[in-house]
Amino acid sequence: MNSGAIKLSDISSSMRFDGGFHLLKGNVFYRLIKTKKHKNLLDYSKDIFTAGRSKRIHTTKKFGIPYLSNSDIASQNPFLGCKYVSSKFSSDTKSLLQRGMVLTGRVGAIGHTSIVTKFYEEFRSLGSDNVIRIVTKDMSDSYFLYAFMSSSVGKALIERLASGGVQPYINEEMLGSIPVPEFGEQKKNEIINLISEACNLRDEANNLLKKSEEQLLQELNFKDLSEDDYEHFGTSSFKRKLSCFTIKNNSSLIVSLNAFNHSEKLRKMTSYVKKNSNWVPLINLLSEEGFFSTGAFPRLEIDSLKSIKLINQSDIFNIKIEGKNISRRNVRTDNLVQYGEILIAGVGTLGENETFCRTIFANEELEGQLVSGEFIRMKTNPKCPSGYLFAWLSCEYGFRMIRGTHSGTKLCRPIHQLLAEIPVPIIDSKKMQTIHRTICSAHSLRQEAYVKESKAISIIENQVSAWQK
Repeated sequence: MNSGAIKLSDISSSMRFDGGFHLLKGNVFYRLIKTKKHKNLLDYSKDIFTAGRSKRIHTTKKFGIPYLSNSDIASQNPFLGCKYVSSKFSSDTKSLLQRGMVLTGRVGAIGHTSIVTKFYEEFRSLGSDNVIRIVTKDMSDSYFLYAFMSSSVGKALIERLASGGVQPYINEEMLGSIPVPEFGEQKKNEIINLISEACNLRDEANNLLKKSEEQLLQELNFKDLSEDDYEHFGTSSFKRKLSCFTIKNNSSLIVSLNAFNHSEKLRKMTSYVKKNSNWVPLINLLSEEGFFSTGAFPRLEIDSLKSIKLINQSDIFNIKIEGKNISRRNVRTDNLVQYGEILIAGVGTLGENETFCRTIFANEELEGQLVSGEFIRMKTNPKCPSGYLFAWLSCEYGFRMIRGTHSGTKLCRPIHQLLAEIPVPIIDSKKMQTIHRTICSAHSLRQEAYVKESKAISIIENQVSAWQK
């Protein structure tokens, strides 16, 4: 049980009488920073606003523009699996995301902060009404505020403001009142430079990943897929054709009677891949372990130096992989992630904006980490470099064929027997190695960005910790 003593003035100034509020870390930081030289967040800003609700007609990628939610803006690639709204009917220019904006969640994902970088400029994208935009006076202020709001200090100060029971929320006025300490010109410039470099590295990584996919499909001479080529789990439309088909009795029926596993669109896509490439089944490119997982274990969250960080599907796709600290008791630590592994998000729902069946390439950040048992893990054999296999499984063809193996209703899982049969096109070994190196370079850039950003954040957290002593 937590307990503490507060002054009557703390109650009168906050207008809060509940003990839980006054025991928050954010209040400790708030009172500390107020005794130091500081400015309010509003002083760094030209405007703090949400777009408000406007007419939205959801549509497909072909006819729409990206519509980013709280979870999208926190991900490594905001446009991977995001929703789309009609460009014809979306005339609300205030919703457009512009470079330099600092974004944070208004409802639900409070404390998740990101910054709009150059990569966003390639997509004319909108932000939802649950995203608060902070427009700063110059780009350097954006980098500084992003670092501060991403630190444990900034998060605690934001979470301190949350109101509501079932669905906590904050508003623009609350956000503007957050005290931001001044760290001196030298430290502030160091923070700004580190965040600027991290943003550039992430943009470069995303561009390399995009380039590798384009290069792969160009080498294969494959057509671009449209929503008519696969089972689309998006917004319902009266124009969508019913998918009805018959199949002959074959061995695959022994594995599954799920209609989605035998979809006519899936069969046509698979036939197209097999007909237009030299291919091998996925299982033939894997090590002797085949598909494997970390396994099940107790997940007792603790706050201790002896804990181990567990990474699950909810945050592995995010810019900042936070994970949870759990007790090491009864947890296998001989099955940690190795560099170059490919992980598939193995449990989830079928919405187009869900991460279920999306793939992850294990870079330096994930190496040696503990991941949850929901991931389907695999290592490649010498026939295929892991970066190339990741490029195929993460492109639209690979992703849709993985989705086509799912089983279940609410929480779905891929069927391993069907997953093993997914065709993987094989090209010239030198070209495969080129794509592999591009994938590795992109993920190393993400790791470098993570290191620089962590260094910037640690400057802030170390300074505040020094004030507490």
